[in-house]
Amino acid sequence: MFARIYQPSKTAMSSGNAKTTTWVLEFAPTQEKEVDPLMGWTSSDETQTQVSIKFDTKDAALSYAKAHGISVSVQDPQKRKVNVREGGYGENFATNRRGVWTH
Repeated sequence: MFARIYQPSKTAMSSGNAKTTTWVLEFAPTQEKEVDPLMGWTSSDETQTQVSIKFDTKDAALSYAKAHGISVSVQDPQKRKVNVREGGYGENFATNRRGVWTH
């Protein structure tokens, strides 16, 4: 059995960092999905790919995998550089702008 351990990135629809502090263990598929000829739906008899286990730390996920004999691939996250402006959001409405500001 093979699995992947990673830390999820933030969603594209938000600027917050919620749900990015946990580590996730997901199993890799071992067989191909089949296409139903009548409806065109994809299906598989394998249920392990539906399992996603969340852990507080990477070490906890690794120890779980080792205890259950799961070979894993760990993907470390790429941290973003923090972008903090001096004036912050209020700078958008500053009255002391040097140039003309239009939409």
